[in-house]
Amino acid sequence: MAEATKPAATKTAAGSTALKATVLGKQAKADLPKEIFSEPFHEALVYEAARADLAARRRGTHSSLTRGEVAMTTAKAWRQKGTGRARAGALSVPHRYGGGAAFGPKPRHYTVKVNRKARRKALRAALSVHAERGSVAVLDGSTFSKPATKQAATALSKWGAESPTLVVIASDEEAAAKSFRNIDGVIVALANAAGVADVMGASSLVVSEAALQELASRAKPGDAADAGRAV
Repeated sequence: MAEATKPAATKTAAGSTALKATVLGKQAKADLPKEIFSEPFHEALVYEAARADLAARRRGTHSSLTRGEVAMTTAKAWRQKGTGRARAGALSVPHRYGGGAAFGPKPRHYTVKVNRKARRKALRAALSVHAERGSVAVLDGSTFSKPATKQAATALSKWGAESPTLVVIASDEEAAAKSFRNIDGVIVALANAAGVADVMGASSLVVSEAALQELASRAKPGDAADAGRAV
């Protein structure tokens, strides 16, 4: 596929630099919120948040049987003396065939706590990576009044999206979700569920206009944002 077009940086009336990205399927450009797309990269912070995201997805339902749980007789294997063999007790001990596991896994959770400010900063850093290398595009969700996979695939191809591509949409953009979800190499995620691991694991990022606002509220720095709900 063609190389993604890097977002243009333009000067506003106040003299500050505004980030712009291609609107998928159109020739227009859309503004990217500078407060969440201009964060310096923090490797340790991004790693911590991505690790927490992936760990939280583990179900932790693995379980093995201990020596008290295996279906085995509790009778002594043979008498203590007089057989010429080594003394033996229960057959359910871990070192015997069919015995229980000595230190086997049991159900547990893998949740790792990450501070809210750190998680917000990591999300901004992950989004800023795509803005810096020009691998982010904005999607107008209103162009998909009904599912249209061919239209979505054509728009991605013309833009030059590289796989894997992450498409972030709002919860009410069901038609857009159905349009992208069956395309090979495309992952669709809701704006309130997309994590740092998802953003960093994608070569191309497509964000709908509605989802962009949700991401901005999740990643926005400052005390006012941190006083809201947890990310």
